[in-house]
Amino acid sequence: MDEPDEQPGSRGTGPTPAGSVPGPPVVRVAGELDADRAGAVLTELIRAVATGSGDVVADVSAVTFCDSSGLNALLRARMAAGEAGRRLCLAGANPQLERLLELTGVRPLFPVVPVP
Repeated sequence: MDEPDEQPGSRGTGPTPAGSVPGPPVVRVAGELDADRAGAVLTELIRAVATGSGDVVADVSAVTFCDSSGLNALLRARMAAGEAGRRLCLAGANPQLERLLELTGVRPLFPVVPVP
């Protein structure tokens, strides 16, 4: 995703694909991954799954907060990737997101890759 907005109280920008570069499709997510933004993130991840082949990478290195809605979006995108014979990988998860994944028992479902 793009860099978070500079305005006070900013919640970040919407998800954006990394463009056409060699390698797996990358969706960059920044700011808060919550109920207000989970749908847009899911849409972008599903779009990435529908294009190309191989792994899809969610670059979450700029995510500042993730709640159950954000986690649900990641899980639904992972399911869509699996149905397409692909994997959804996470790159750059911060400690809060890592803890959420661990506490909910879904950490093993997401392969970790370096931040592209």
